Amino acid sequence: MVTAHNYVQGQLSTPQGAIKVKYNILLAGVGGQGLILLSAVLGEACTANEIQIVTEEQHGLAQRSGSITAHVRIGDAYSPMIPYGEADLIIAMEAMEALRNIEFLKQDGDIVMNTNIMHPVIETNKLVNNRDQNLPYITLDAIINQLKKVTTRILVLDAKTLATQTGNTRTENIVLLGAASNLKNFPLKRDQLLLAIKHIVPSKTVEANIKAFKLGENKQ
Repeated sequence: MVTAHNYVQGQLSTPQGAIKVKYNILLAGVGGQGLILLSAVLGEACTANEIQIVTEEQHGLAQRSGSITAHVRIGDAYSPMIPYGEADLIIAMEAMEALRNIEFLKQDGDIVMNTNIMHPVIETNKLVNNRDQNLPYITLDAIINQLKKVTTRILVLDAKTLATQTGNTRTENIVLLGAASNLKNFPLKRDQLLLAIKHIVPSKTVEANIKAFKLGENKQ
């Protein structure tokens, strides 16, 4: 299922008084990693600061650990989906999902990527059925080498280990957001993001999520 959201009350044009920016973010991951919550945090941060934002989310495989994406278009946009080659940033909760969606990234765009690799059934099935060939699993280094054909601006974090330090391993998404917030052209300020996190995440997890953001922003 694909869902599109316009966070400025159904308007696609920039409302009067809104701050004018233009920045495209492709969020990529698998079901259960908190990608939709991350999209909601970005939406809240923009709306609270009168910044136009339109998002499109794919939910269909979320409960089966399948691939999911969210297109986040900040500023003037006439479609919720980012055209190929026009994403300024990919935030990847899982390393192979960065590679799977690389066609959306502009040349020399930014990637903030988790070290986590979740090998899909189609890959493991091939390896199991051909044990005699000693076929290797794809590695993080192999993924990064492929990504470098498009950009060298790749920040890789072990978000799971950092999230563990917060006492809540489900904060990997916010760790990556913290890292992305330090990028030179990232359109949202630190305080805007922290306030959005406080409004969006469950109240009992606010402290852990704030800590996750700070851990991520210190990993440049």
